Amino acid sequence: FRKLMCFTLMFCVVSDIHVPSPHSTMKPGSPIPMNTNSPGVRKAARFGVYRYNNSSNDLFLFKDSQINKAMVQIVRGLKYMLHVEIKRTVCEKREHSSLDSCHFQRKKSLQQMLRCYFEVWIIPWLHKVHVPVVHC
Repeated sequence: FRKLMCFTLMFCVVSDIHVPSPHSTMKPGSPIPMNTNSPGVRKAARFGVYRYNNSSNDLFLFKDSQINKAMVQIVRGLKYMLHVEIKRTVCEKREHSSLDSCHFQRKKSLQQMLRCYFEVWIIPWLHKVHVPVVHC
C-alpha cells in the first residue's frame, strides 16, 4: 500500500514538473526546473519565508515578493531549491498576522528587499516540512 501511495505522489508531482525527454543526459534524482508560479513552489517559498521570519530579529514580518528560480528534487519527499526575493511588510511580528493580509512597507525609510536562497524539504505522507537552508 505504501508503494502505491509513493507512486501516486510521484505521478502527481511529475505531472506538474517538466520531464526531460528519454534522450536527455539528466540523471534520475537530479533537480528539475519548476514553474515559479506552480502551487507547490509557492507553498515551499512561504515555508522558507516563515523560517526566515522566525529566525530574524526584525520588528516587521517579511513576505515573498517574487520567486526568481525554482527547482525540485525527488528524495524521500520533495526538496525544493528556491531563489526568492522577500520584502518587509507593514505587519509587526507581535501581531502574528497572516502573511496574506500583510502589505509591503510603504514608508521609503522602512522598505527593505532581500534576495534569499531556500531549501525546503516536504514529506507529504508524514505531514512534515523541514527548511534546512535559509541564506538571505
